[in-house]
Amino acid sequence: MTRDQLRKLFDMSGRVVIVTGGTRGIGRSLAEGFACAGARVVVASRKPEACAETEAHLRGLGGEALGVPTHLGDLDALHALVQRSEERFGGIDVVVNNAANALAQPLGKFTRDAWEKSFAVNLRGPVFLVQEALPALERSRHAAVLNVLSGAAFLFSSSISLYAGGKAALLAFTRSMAAEFAPRGIRVNALVPGTVDTDMVRANSEEAQEVMTQLQLLRRKAHPDEMVGAALLLCSDAGSFITGQAYSVDGGMVPR
Repeated sequence: MTRDQLRKLFDMSGRVVIVTGGTRGIGRSLAEGFACAGARVVVASRKPEACAETEAHLRGLGGEALGVPTHLGDLDALHALVQRSEERFGGIDVVVNNAANALAQPLGKFTRDAWEKSFAVNLRGPVFLVQEALPALERSRHAAVLNVLSGAAFLFSSSISLYAGGKAALLAFTRSMAAEFAPRGIRVNALVPGTVDTDMVRANSEEAQEVMTQLQLLRRKAHPDEMVGAALLLCSDAGSFITGQAYSVDGGMVPR
């Protein structure tokens, strides 16, 4: 290892990264991190104005960026997201599946609509986005997929079982993708946050947020920026021999 080699480990210069749910919370921090590492970043979100604002913000950081309004539950929209990314930047190197739906209903009282909305965004969307991007990823020399999960996928999560179930299923797909895509040079890993100070967490009651925080050995909420280091590790050359892993950045939630 030389100084020059070390400097290049986390360098994402010239690589094209799609980040879903990239206009706020963890997704926005990841988009900023990739942009600051030199990547050309495509942010996807349902709201056009949020996409436009984030695109301008990333450019202000010195990066190349594109905002594409996208609903992860719409398969046609996923096709358009990949198409626009390739048209603008000529390829795709990394897909970060961060967008999520936190819809919660108690077991025994699921509605068909809630089930379809939850799994369409939390499971079907990520799987089909990777499928849409697969030809571009196969052409990349640095291809990686990062699926953002949750500690809920590993714990007793009765009150948020719809969300936890989708994330647990996405873990299974992460491992299957890693095995199936390894011969094609595509690495696939998962990032597993704990309790992070985001709109999704703040939508819960103060009491619920306190319970979520106390589950962790580090008894505080993480800042979204604290997810960037692990994401860069898993998507850059620094993680070139890492695939099929669920990398926890959870303050000790799941081990505890």
